[in-house]
Amino acid sequence: MSIQNASLRQLRVFESAASHRSFSRAAEQLHLTQPGVSMHVKELEGHVGLPLFERLGKKLFVTQAGAELLTHVREILRTIKDAEETLDQLKGLRRGLLNLGVVSTAKYFVPTLLARFRKGHPHLEVRLGVSNRDAVIEQLVANQIDLAIMGRSPDELDTVAEPFAQNPHVVIAAPDHPLASRLGIPVEAICDETFIVREPGSGTRLAMQQFFGDRELSCKVGMEMVSNETIKQAVMAGMGLSFISRHTIDMEVQMGRLAILDVHGTPVMRQWHVAHLSKKRLSPTAAAFKEFVLAHGREFLHEQSASS
Repeated sequence: MSIQNASLRQLRVFESAASHRSFSRAAEQLHLTQPGVSMHVKELEGHVGLPLFERLGKKLFVTQAGAELLTHVREILRTIKDAEETLDQLKGLRRGLLNLGVVSTAKYFVPTLLARFRKGHPHLEVRLGVSNRDAVIEQLVANQIDLAIMGRSPDELDTVAEPFAQNPHVVIAAPDHPLASRLGIPVEAICDETFIVREPGSGTRLAMQQFFGDRELSCKVGMEMVSNETIKQAVMAGMGLSFISRHTIDMEVQMGRLAILDVHGTPVMRQWHVAHLSKKRLSPTAAAFKEFVLAHGREFLHEQSASS
């Protein structure tokens, strides 16, 4: 047998299973049954002549042969996708597909931004995925998304990442917290407070670590949570402080359910970026959305903040 006999379907199934390290999640993504995924992988292993996966306990791992093949398969799938997008260019922008990945903090404004964009392009299909920063970077690497909306650009990748708006980060507390009524709070004064933080791999977590690290300080982490919504609820309940993007708390601040602390050095001004792989050839749809974000993103977020 030869790998030249492998089908495109088998390669897609293998890439999905390897990316997720799970046959069941690959089946979910590709709308297959788990036995169907297993069958495609087994057939591909027959073409390769080597095992591509191994199980240790309940965990699935890619073998050395699988890792080598995965690099080439991703390049093949990327080339095919580029070919599809090149053909789409001949059809113009009337119809098209945009695969967009956003970090979880951006979910508070990106859907409305997309709605404005689609007013001018009503026939476009949009697939929007929300994940933490590390997961969005993995999606870029695997060519699963065309564009990413994220905070700090991924230095570890060869990307084009262009800033389009400010992303202020603040320290929040329950309105009845003793620090809520103070002005000019030194950073040292909040270090002994319990902080409720995002998980490792989150851009917000990285921004918080840099804020304290630049001052050679550290905060006391009481809880880690993967959701900004859960963090806000915990802070409102008086369980601690948090360092969070201002864009996530407009409603709660307006309703008096959260207080922004007047801590020296805050708000910490970060930037929102629209990013893609440098070698990515953007489809007309993706290029148009990128241009829209760069042209209107700053004004849109300013309007959103002013109305809250």
